[in-house]
Amino acid sequence: MTLHLIKLCVGVESIAEVVEWIAEDLARQRALGLEPEDTHTTRMVPKRIPELLDGGSLYWVIKGQVQARQRLRDLRPVVGADGIQRCRIVFDPEVIPTEWQPKRPFQGWRYLEPKDAPRDLAALGGGPNDDMPDALKAELAELGLL
Repeated sequence: MTLHLIKLCVGVESIAEVVEWIAEDLARQRALGLEPEDTHTTRMVPKRIPELLDGGSLYWVIKGQVQARQRLRDLRPVVGADGIQRCRIVFDPEVIPTEWQPKRPFQGWRYLEPKDAPRDLAALGGGPNDDMPDALKAELAELGLL
């Protein structure tokens, strides 16, 4: 059964910034002769890895709103230079915009059941809100109107 993760995307202002950061990181890896992978390392290792890798995604909270997701490719336990075990999350580099959904701040990541995950915007056929300013989208989402 599929399960997702949700995590804050700290210091990021928009989906476009996430996409740009990924492109720059993958280009840097290629320039170093590495096999490029989009990854993020987090402190805790999920216990439900098989469910997460059964079609799961990580949903990104940007500026207080779930705005996008990335498909999970792998979850690798790693040990940092400080000897602390962490989890390297490997993503499909495609960032998929979702419906906006308000989310209060939290630390680390959380599991997200599929029934609670926002729908992909592409599945909704885009819509009249595509060129709406982000501040207005956030306000409407907070009110449950978007």
